[in-house]
Amino acid sequence: MTAQTVLFIAEPQSVTAIFPTLKEAGLQAGLADNITGALGFIKKSKPCLVFCRPTFQGFDAKALLEQAQAIEDFPPVVIFSANGSAEEATAYLELGARDYWIEPLVWEKIKLVLPEEKPEPAPVPTPKAPVAPVASGTSPMPSRFQIIGRHQAVLRVLALAKQVARSKATVLISGESGTGKEMFARYLHHNSDRADKSFVAINCAALPEHLLESELFGHEKGAFTGAINRKLGKFELADGGTILLDEITEMDLGLQAKLLRVLQESEFDRVGGVETVNVDVRVLATTNRDIEGTVKEGKFRQDLFYRLNVIPLKLPALKDRGEDVVLLAEYFTNKFCATYGLGQLAFTEDAKKWLMSYDWPGNVRELQNLMERAVLLAGQGPIQPRHFLMGDEEWVPDDLAAVDADQQAVSEAAPPTSPEEALSVMPIHEMEKRLILKSLEETTGNRTRAAELLGISVRTLRNKLNEYKKQGVEV
Repeated sequence: MTAQTVLFIAEPQSVTAIFPTLKEAGLQAGLADNITGALGFIKKSKPCLVFCRPTFQGFDAKALLEQAQAIEDFPPVVIFSANGSAEEATAYLELGARDYWIEPLVWEKIKLVLPEEKPEPAPVPTPKAPVAPVASGTSPMPSRFQIIGRHQAVLRVLALAKQVARSKATVLISGESGTGKEMFARYLHHNSDRADKSFVAINCAALPEHLLESELFGHEKGAFTGAINRKLGKFELADGGTILLDEITEMDLGLQAKLLRVLQESEFDRVGGVETVNVDVRVLATTNRDIEGTVKEGKFRQDLFYRLNVIPLKLPALKDRGEDVVLLAEYFTNKFCATYGLGQLAFTEDAKKWLMSYDWPGNVRELQNLMERAVLLAGQGPIQPRHFLMGDEEWVPDDLAAVDADQQAVSEAAPPTSPEEALSVMPIHEMEKRLILKSLEETTGNRTRAAELLGISVRTLRNKLNEYKKQGVEV
């Protein structure tokens, strides 16, 4: 099976950080910074997806989308922007973009829009054996769909998922944010009779109602201003396969009625269309809310809830999974050690005790991010609690004296300031302020990431920002 290829059209510094993760997942990534280079790469390498900035250095994605309409089998285009708007999203989606994202680009989002790879035919067909619940890091599934866990609560959910995977029944997967709802949806699809068909996912919270309707059901040419071509919706793209409706409780009531029709009749009308479209799609849905409470509040249709809740899968929070926390921590640590080319790292007993005692409000997603941080800070030694760097803790390197010596050498080697350069010298506190504001701009306001970039604690960053507010600086 040949590796899938994706193309990024952007400034290198804005996308190359994701390349090692893509390589680990078995994808090839290309990079272009102009239309000519992009079209040449698409013709030669035939990428399955194109990720593109709206505008940069004279490039305009609108021009690319206009040319794409005249090219047969042009790959889907996902626009990603640092500071997007609903108006800009509407414009690009109407020009034919598959989706519109707000940065940062992360693997969790990218893998949702990757087209399913078709497996190579086996020389001798064999019946598909049932897949046993995954109780450890070893699994017959592709690595990106592994479900790690031995806790009874997880094994019960896996057993139920395995039992219903081959059916067409709708499944409602509920659980706190970060508990792995999408992974269970993938598990259901890859253990079903539809595993060789499309798996299409859409986040119902990411788009306003009129855009979400077009994304789900498609639209006809001329259905609205800018609809210059017929567009197939997610349901048509998933025909024969599975569709995942992520965060279903965020869907508008009016659109819920149209979704109910698809579930009951397996048919729908495109926006602006007059012909009824019939589809064979298995529907999975997720929510991190109390959906029954949402029904009582009148914010979610009761009849739709009953149609979706044929098979309920309720995922446990990480804090309720006992020793699975350490099992998952070791899995993610090994993964990031491989990503960054490091040797395997062990946990001290104090670190394991800390992992077991922490409350994990962000669940598995928080654990994954924390393990990446620990791998990068631990260096060659075992992972200790201080490498988790939680809350207002200050980071102290193992060899602070060596860092100080390096900085002294840099200072002594620096050339003297010329008269022209002296004119641009500013007070240290002003330079500090600019660096802090720049770090917040680079991380789109994420204070934790900004503090990591600056090498200071979140508490120090917070105190500095409070000072700037008193000075009238908008932060």
